[in-house]
Amino acid sequence: MDRRVVITGIGVISPIGNNIEDFLKNIIDCKNGIDEITLIDTSSYKTKLAAEVKDFEPKEFGIEGHKKKDRFVQFAIAAAKQAQKNSGYIIDDENRYKTGVVVGSGIGGLSTIQDEHKKFIEKGPRKISSHFIPKAIVNMAAGHVSIELGSRGVCTSNVTACATGTDSIGYAFRLVKNGYQDAVFAGGCEASICDLGILGFEAMSATSFSTDKNRASIPFDKERSGFVMGEGSAIMLLESLESALKRNANIICEVVGFGQTSDAYHITAPNPDGEGAMHSMKFAIEESGASIDDIDYVNAHGTSTPLNDVSETLAIKKLFGEHSKNIAVSSTKSMTGHMLGAAGAIEASICALALNKGFIPSTINYAVKDEECDLDYVTEGTRFEAIEYALSNSLGFGGHNSSLLFKKYTK
Repeated sequence: MDRRVVITGIGVISPIGNNIEDFLKNIIDCKNGIDEITLIDTSSYKTKLAAEVKDFEPKEFGIEGHKKKDRFVQFAIAAAKQAQKNSGYIIDDENRYKTGVVVGSGIGGLSTIQDEHKKFIEKGPRKISSHFIPKAIVNMAAGHVSIELGSRGVCTSNVTACATGTDSIGYAFRLVKNGYQDAVFAGGCEASICDLGILGFEAMSATSFSTDKNRASIPFDKERSGFVMGEGSAIMLLESLESALKRNANIICEVVGFGQTSDAYHITAPNPDGEGAMHSMKFAIEESGASIDDIDYVNAHGTSTPLNDVSETLAIKKLFGEHSKNIAVSSTKSMTGHMLGAAGAIEASICALALNKGFIPSTINYAVKDEECDLDYVTEGTRFEAIEYALSNSLGFGGHNSSLLFKKYTK
């Protein structure tokens, strides 16, 4: 059974907006969500900047007992509730077991792990919270979303580092396409801006040590030096076209392809030949039945690290050949930072909105051309033009390469 799959709802908690209206406006306005870290004291750290979620109040989203839920879970619940609300999708006895949840996180409750370990060291074993494990483990985001929404279909979580959000949406796409579920709430969440998270990436020299928020996350720029950590969540409702039409839903766009590969090369570095990323894009396009010449826009993984941006550029050039000169490419991590396990989901959401509203988002703060990164990175600001196909890439530690292809919805 091959069914058409559409997106009918999106919810976001992000460094540039905690609802879809603010988020969309800020993407179009090229808002920078990066600033000095406030969640922890970084006075003795090299890393000074991050893209934090601002003004997040769990109670405003009806999240009860929030102190028993890690921040990454709170973000997921808030985003999922938004997605359900703006989709108009009602879960009842008729569809409860055909409505699923696929929500992952790259790291999970790292701050909870850190805090509980500190209590153990300072106060002894009897001070460990009974909520420690349920707060920390990755699958609890999916579990809590299912409980909050009342869905009883598939409930699972992917953990593929920075490809988590993309893989979650891709798995949901296949569940609906192949008839196992009629609708799935899918996406990613992350909240790792804590001492362990910052210092762990800092020890790898993976993060930018810049103190200039406008020159920290600068994908494809020759002076890029590392990624800027972000946090938040994006959840979208994927639904069969039949289900969406039956309830006269607002259709944002269509999901038409999903590709996955492994570099089988290195635990953190991408394969410099770009073959893995090239094939994940190729497989997503092949599943859709589209031609490579149909692709208008690529939302690149674009981490602002020296290795990623060159290898991803090469992957795009290898796949698209001459057409690569005609494709608009951008990295919205320049605005949101790198939201790790939520990155693919937030970027999928941007692609869906871009198709629906007719724009191509920018790579902000780009200044210095890199001879090895020579594509059209949309550095002049948002372009307002209709596009038909948008491809979103996520490339995670461990060699995970994932690509989603979205299409402007037509009957």
